[in-house]
Amino acid sequence: MIVRHIALVSACAVALIACQPAPEKAAVAEGPRVIAATDIEAGRYLILTGGCNDCHTPGYPQRGGRIPESEWLKGSGTGFYGPWGTTYPHNLRRTVAGMSEDDWVEMLNTREALPPMPWPSVRAMADADKRAVYRYIKSLPLEGDPAPTGLPPGQVPTTPYENMMPHGAGAQG
Repeated sequence: MIVRHIALVSACAVALIACQPAPEKAAVAEGPRVIAATDIEAGRYLILTGGCNDCHTPGYPQRGGRIPESEWLKGSGTGFYGPWGTTYPHNLRRTVAGMSEDDWVEMLNTREALPPMPWPSVRAMADADKRAVYRYIKSLPLEGDPAPTGLPPGQVPTTPYENMMPHGAGAQG
């Protein structure tokens, strides 16, 4: 009798265990990232909150961000003049048009370019966010001109520029 009772309890336990859903595999996370309904929406959010428009969209900071989205990320002819020379914000629409998504992620992970681009912050982004930014930019129409070519240290730009020299030294923009 006791043997039958133990066998019955054991059979019930096995049946209950068999009815339980299989445990879900934990997703391999690469760290924090933006979650949105689509990658394009996540990319738009990252562009908007990451300050990309501050440099890559002409007039954005001066107009308090009141620039139509149709004008975002077309680059700027206003340079940043500093001890490194003069750099210009690229037309990101043209940049992504000329590269694959994997190339974009690789560039953002490895590029060591000149200021004021915040490369350490960009490299710290999750690859999923870098891909979302690429997909957002790629969703925009290919418009706008390429940025001017950067200048070496000491060469004064003929374009408008922000003086980023220590204590305002150097050329006056």
